[in-house]
Amino acid sequence: MKKIINNLIYDTVCGVDCLFHIFPALHTFITTYTGISGKTIAGIPEFFAVTTLDGQQIDYYDSETESLVPRQEWMKEYASKELWKEDTEIREQVQQTYKNNIAVLMQRFNQTGGVHVYQRMYGCGWADETGESYGFDQYGYDGEDYVTLDVKKGRYTAATPQAMESTAKWNNDSSQLEFLQQHYEYECVYWLRFFINSRKAPLESKGTPEVSLLQSSSSPVVQCHATGFYPSAMTITWLRNGQEHDEDVDLGETLINEDGTFQRTSTLNIDPDDWKKHRYVCVVEHKGKTIQKVLTEDEIKNNKSKLIIVWYSLEAKKKKKKIFILALLQFQFYEFYLMMITNNLFFLILIIYFISYLF
Repeated sequence: MKKIINNLIYDTVCGVDCLFHIFPALHTFITTYTGISGKTIAGIPEFFAVTTLDGQQIDYYDSETESLVPRQEWMKEYASKELWKEDTEIREQVQQTYKNNIAVLMQRFNQTGGVHVYQRMYGCGWADETGESYGFDQYGYDGEDYVTLDVKKGRYTAATPQAMESTAKWNNDSSQLEFLQQHYEYECVYWLRFFINSRKAPLESKGTPEVSLLQSSSSPVVQCHATGFYPSAMTITWLRNGQEHDEDVDLGETLINEDGTFQRTSTLNIDPDDWKKHRYVCVVEHKGKTIQKVLTEDEIKNNKSKLIIVWYSLEAKKKKKKIFILALLQFQFYEFYLMMITNNLFFLILIIYFISYLF
């Protein structure tokens, strides 16, 4: 990691084209650095760093506290080790380089003032069922793509003419490129799996899945939704009059919740008159326990408030739809986990201001 830090000094620009294809049961380990230059709203740090595991924040650092804080109870044991001090020092070094990097970028873009943001997001993903993994390292400036590393090819790509000076320099450093490839293929995945195992004990103490039958008021589709279970292995089946029923049934993929547990949905397309004449039951089995929900009007929950599941699809990437992820900003008494802010950071800061004002 120290080589990565050295490569940032006076040159790198940070930001991100944050489009990922999230595969079923894919674990992610992501670190985001964000630096802000210029006159901003009081309470917004000029630098902050966030690390997430499967979308759940596990540590936080900013320029105001200058300390790395564990965000999960199970992270406190790791935070007591010598490596935590090294992780803190890395963030302190990055904080110092960001001021220099933004100054260089402002010159490249012929800017003399205003609010500017420099960001880097890097990490890896790993599918526990297949063992497949991938790494990513992306940079941007003021919410626009700047530089992306193709980890497999070991080559940087410039998204703007102003980035070509950086990519030319980095692509000429073969030892650094090889180091990064090795890091994302092995070391990053090692730490991802390490932290997954560290949180496993509290997750395994979770109870049985929470199962609900959901239906929109004007739809014939009924969803049997199970959430909050761990580990991921489970089954959802439909019974019709005591017999297994798979006609017009769509079983969704297993998805990871923010807290590390899982969710899954089985959808039944059925005419209301049919399920009123026959007995339909959703059966969920997990860790030797069985939960049954009988399809009745009293059991169905009206799905007016939609369950929001964020997918970063390859199709969106093809359409060049840019999404700017800022991870987490910490204010005096409130924390906001901000995702999918498009292109304009100053607009984002205004949104944050109004949210903090309302609270």
